[in-house]
Amino acid sequence: MLMFPDSVTAAAVRPALAEGLRLGASSARIWLNSAVDAVGLGPLGFRMSWQPWWMAAPVADVVQGGNDAAILTREVPDYSGPLEQELRVVRVVRVEPHRAWHAVTRDDGGTITGAAYSFYPSGVAGPTGIGGIHQLEVLPGFQRQGLATTLLGATARAAGEAGAATLTVNATPQGYPFFSSRGFTLLGRGRTYVLDL
Repeated sequence: MLMFPDSVTAAAVRPALAEGLRLGASSARIWLNSAVDAVGLGPLGFRMSWQPWWMAAPVADVVQGGNDAAILTREVPDYSGPLEQELRVVRVVRVEPHRAWHAVTRDDGGTITGAAYSFYPSGVAGPTGIGGIHQLEVLPGFQRQGLATTLLGATARAAGEAGAATLTVNATPQGYPFFSSRGFTLLGRGRTYVLDL
C-alpha cells in the first residue's frame, strides 16, 4: 500500500514494487487524493480501482437507529482465509480500552448476514477524537431490512464509548446515500489504483 503520496512517478514506485515482490505481496495498491497526477501509473500496469468518498459524522448522530441484532465479537468461527486474517486486527489489539471492534448479524439459522468494523486509535499521535467505520457489508439477500443501520450503530457505539467523537468512513458511490442518510457528510473524493503482481 502506498498511502497518499504527494506525487507519483514510475522511478519512485518501482523500488516499492520490487520490495513488495520480495516480501511476497500479490498486489500493490495506491491511494491518492484528487490533486495528485497519476499519469505515471499507467505504464507500470496499474489500473484504476474503486473511488473512496470520504465522509464524517459526529458519533452521536450515528448511534441512533437500528436494533440489538448486531453482536460485537472477536471470534467468528465461520471466517476463513482473508476474513479470518482481517479479524486478527480485532483480536491482536488486547489493550484497554479496546481500539477495534467487529460486529456481525445472523439470520435465525445462525448464518452471518452482515458485518462491520470500527476503530478508535486512542493513545497514538495524530488527531484526537476521530474513529472510523470499515467493511460495512450486508449480504444481498438480507439488504433493506435495517441490518446496515444496526451494524453501523453497534460499531459506532463501541468507538464512541472508547472516546471517539467523530467517525469517518471511506464510502463507495453506491454507499453514499446510506451514509448521508445516517448523518455523514462528504469531505472529498479520492482515487485508488491497483496492480496485480
